[in-house]
Amino acid sequence: MFSKPSKSAKGARLRSAVGSLTSQAYERIRSAILSGDLPLGAPISGRQFAGQLDMSLLPVAHALKQLESDGLVESRPRSGTMVRMPTSQDIRGHYVVREALETQAARLFAEKAAASEREEVQAMAAELDAFYANPKHDTQAASRAHLALHHRIAECAGCPELLRAIEKSHILVLNWLYNSAADFHQSPKRWHRDLAAALTGGNPDAADRKMREHVRFGLDAVLRRLAASNKLADTTLRVFTRQPRQGGRLR
Repeated sequence: MFSKPSKSAKGARLRSAVGSLTSQAYERIRSAILSGDLPLGAPISGRQFAGQLDMSLLPVAHALKQLESDGLVESRPRSGTMVRMPTSQDIRGHYVVREALETQAARLFAEKAAASEREEVQAMAAELDAFYANPKHDTQAASRAHLALHHRIAECAGCPELLRAIEKSHILVLNWLYNSAADFHQSPKRWHRDLAAALTGGNPDAADRKMREHVRFGLDAVLRRLAASNKLADTTLRVFTRQPRQGGRLR
């Protein structure tokens, strides 16, 4: 005779199912944003995505909350959810944070990486340069290769806290998003191979300088292009205030 599942067991299965669906919705919406199918400022319909993915609204709502925490979407009163439009200050700030994190990762990599890890990073850099050398390259494949290279550099730096900081800040994803939105994917020949050469040369100062140059490249061009195409947010739109009514009450 079989016993009925306990309420706690049913609850655990339900949470697991919702979590799996949330992950699917998260990846689908995130991919649409990074590919440009959902451009900066585009409205996002949770119900529409729920219908496309054949799931309830609940996991899609959870996914949108995660994406908001990542800095990719935002919700405004009476406006709904949309792809977050950055201000120029946002973008400059994210570049500064990325520079601080990645130059430290570069220094540690130069000091600590094993010979096999150095060879691996050189191979990944060559693969990434090959993507960019092809004018018809798959931008999504290039995005995955780019994120994988920089993630691996941080991973091989031997400091889990630094890797977690890079992952938690989503700084690599945000920088890629800004470049994609500005349609800026230019880079000098051997750009990533030269970076890998500096990282694997065993000189932390040289690795630091090259990574700093690497991160800063294109910032001004990206800002100009986003401004010219009206893809930068007005800072005043980020301030939500409650206006006082006559008589001192809030309205």
